[in-house]
Amino acid sequence: MMTGLVSGTKDGTAGTPKEMHGAETLRGTAFPEGFTAGARNAVTTCLRIQPEEKVTLITDESCLTIAASLGSELDRIGCVWNAFVLEAEAARPLEEMPAAVLEDMESSQVSIFAVTVQPNELHSRMQMTDVVNRKRMRHAHMVNITAEIMMQGMRADFLAIDRLSQAVLDKVRAATYVRATTAAGTDIHAVLSPEYKWFKTSGIISTEKWGNLPGGECFTAPGEVNGVFVVDGVVGDFLCARYGILRETPLTINIEGNRITKVSCTNKELERDFWAYTHTDANSDRVGEFAIGTNIGVERVIGNILQDEKFPGVHIAFGDPYGAHTGAAWKSSTHIDVVGLGFNIWLGDADGEEQIMRDGDFLIEA
Repeated sequence: MMTGLVSGTKDGTAGTPKEMHGAETLRGTAFPEGFTAGARNAVTTCLRIQPEEKVTLITDESCLTIAASLGSELDRIGCVWNAFVLEAEAARPLEEMPAAVLEDMESSQVSIFAVTVQPNELHSRMQMTDVVNRKRMRHAHMVNITAEIMMQGMRADFLAIDRLSQAVLDKVRAATYVRATTAAGTDIHAVLSPEYKWFKTSGIISTEKWGNLPGGECFTAPGEVNGVFVVDGVVGDFLCARYGILRETPLTINIEGNRITKVSCTNKELERDFWAYTHTDANSDRVGEFAIGTNIGVERVIGNILQDEKFPGVHIAFGDPYGAHTGAAWKSSTHIDVVGLGFNIWLGDADGEEQIMRDGDFLIEA
């Protein structure tokens, strides 16, 4: 059994000794050479970890090889890092984030969460990000990271993505609404509230907002969304792994006044599961996020929400609006993203509209 905790140091020796060590487990875990470029991107380009900093690395048994590649890069830098393997700390699915993890984060400047999540674990992740938000940590959220993502999305040019994301951010902050359509039938209109902030999570992670890796999106909490959203990409959370890419069985969501009024799909099991998920609490069916994916290094959806929500286009999420960042005052215990394909996007204000995407391709120079 692993306890999953150790301090890694520049010379590779252990810090606080315990019966078994998470960092030593990772140091003893072989990983494909192809992971190195993505791991270096995460540690050096995206998080900009310095030798004098301390890092909390959280993983699980299914992501050990990926975490091992990240640990190798932390050792290369020479920083102090503690590693936790969740199954060594608590039963899965997690009801609470293990206290040892949260305690360790209190003395870290950076945290990395590379874990395959299980149903009903959102609460534990929120406990973790509450610490991140309060301490203004740089946090890489690598939920459901896979070998395919390490070999594709994590190898993207995040500096180029950051430039594009900033160009998109400048434009959406000046707009009062967004209109978006797809050939599959999406036709939505999102009114933007000046009270809610826009953020970019381009992969270059700052203390202002923790970010998913691979990164590449601009998001806000919308004022109000109306229309039809056809999900021919993927749905999020644990439903993503269950149902995969929905190109052949798209899910159609009708939205009025920011609330789901109807869902329909030829896959009735997906229809039932999605309806149940988005009716967990009073705000689970409410549009909490409106986002534009900006990762131009991602060429296709792969059936993994971590990468697929960064695919160029629009995705929205029902449930929690990340109010600590966006400024939205309401909350939800759930948050589920939905991704469509092949978007046309217009930004509008009192002076008219500007099209920034046509058939999934950006029309913006960055």
